[in-house]
Amino acid sequence: MNTREGLAGASLVLLALAIAGCNSSAAPTVPAQVPEVSVVTVHKGSVPMVTELPGRTSPVLVAQVRGRVDGIVLTRPFKEGADVSSGQQLFRIDPAPYRAALDSAGATLARAKANLAAATVLAERYKVLLGGNGVSRQDYDNAVAAQGQAAADVAAGEAAVKVARINLGYTNVVSPINGRIGPSTVTQGAYVQASAATLMATVQQIDPIYVDLNQSSLQGLQLRRDVASGKLKLNGAGQATVTLFLEDGSQYPQPGSLQFTDITVDPATGSVTVRALFPNPRAVLLPGMFVRARIDEGTNDNVVLVPQVGVTHAANGSATALVVGPDNKVSLRTIQATRTSGSDWVVESGLADAEKVIVAGVQKVHPGSLVRTVEASTGAPSPVASN
Repeated sequence: MNTREGLAGASLVLLALAIAGCNSSAAPTVPAQVPEVSVVTVHKGSVPMVTELPGRTSPVLVAQVRGRVDGIVLTRPFKEGADVSSGQQLFRIDPAPYRAALDSAGATLARAKANLAAATVLAERYKVLLGGNGVSRQDYDNAVAAQGQAAADVAAGEAAVKVARINLGYTNVVSPINGRIGPSTVTQGAYVQASAATLMATVQQIDPIYVDLNQSSLQGLQLRRDVASGKLKLNGAGQATVTLFLEDGSQYPQPGSLQFTDITVDPATGSVTVRALFPNPRAVLLPGMFVRARIDEGTNDNVVLVPQVGVTHAANGSATALVVGPDNKVSLRTIQATRTSGSDWVVESGLADAEKVIVAGVQKVHPGSLVRTVEASTGAPSPVASN
C-alpha cells in the first residue's frame, strides 16, 4: 500500500512539473526579474524651426560731422533731434579768411598766366631768330626753359585756387547723409579746429535700422549649415523672417529680414553676431535698445521629438539615446539633436518612426541588456522648435 501511494505521489509530481514546463514554454521570453524602464514611442512629424536671440539696435549709417577748417561758428540753422537731409546746412563757419585766401590764389594764378604768355612769345621769337643766327643757342634754350617754368607756375596757381575754393566750401558745414541729428556739441561763437577734428554733431540713419543679435558659435555653425543647404534663405522667395520683441515684452509690428552672420567668434564670449534689418518709419526703435528677436527658419518635416531626459551627450559632444528593440534588448543610438522644442529635443536623424526611447530607468540598464517596457505618459509637444 505504501509503495503504491509513493508511486502515485511521484507521478503527480512529475505531472505537475510537465504542466509547469508547458506553461513556461508559452510564457513571454522576457524573464520576470529583468529591469523595468519607461519608454516613449517616437513618431516623425513636422516642427516649425525658430531661433530666439538677444540683441541691440544700431543705425544703418552714422556720420560724425566734424570741423574741416579753423574758424568761429557763426550760425547753427538746424533743430536738435530733427530729421535732416543730405546736403542740408548744419553750421556756418566764418568764411572771411578763406574768401580772402581764394582771392589771393586767384591773383597769383593771373600773374602766372601773364608770365606764361610773355615767356611763350619770347620763346617763339627766339626760335625765328635762331634760324638766322640772330640769337645764340643758349639764349633760345633759356627762353624755352623760362616758358616751361611759367607753365608750371600756372599749374601751381590753379591748384592753389582749387584748394582755397575747397576750404571756403568747408565753411558751409552740411549733413553728409539723410538721418536724424543729435545734440550739437558746439554753439555759435565756438572755435573749431581742423587739426583737432572738432566734433560738431552726429547724424544717424535709423530708417531702416539694424538689429545685431548674439548667438553662440554652435548656433552660428548650425545657421551657416542651414543657409548652405538651402533650408534657410537670406534673400529672395522664402527668405527667413525675423520677429522683434521690445524691452517691455511687446511685439514690434513690422517684420525684419536676416542679412548676414559674422565670420568672427568673440573669444571673450564665444558668440557671433547675426544682423537683421527692420523698417523703422516712426522711429520706435532707437540705437542702443535691448531687444529679443525670433528667427523663423521654416518647417522641418522629417523630425522626431524626444524628451530631454531621454537624450544624453557624450564627451565629444555627440547626442545619444537608449532604444529598446522588438526583442526587448537595449541599444545605444547616436542621434543628431541640435535644438529643442519645449521640453523635447528635435532629432533630425538617428531614430526611425515608432521606435521606443528609454526616458526613465536608464541607470538600471546598459546596451545589450533585456528590459521590460512601460509606456511613459507625455504631455502635448511644443509646436515650435528653437535653438
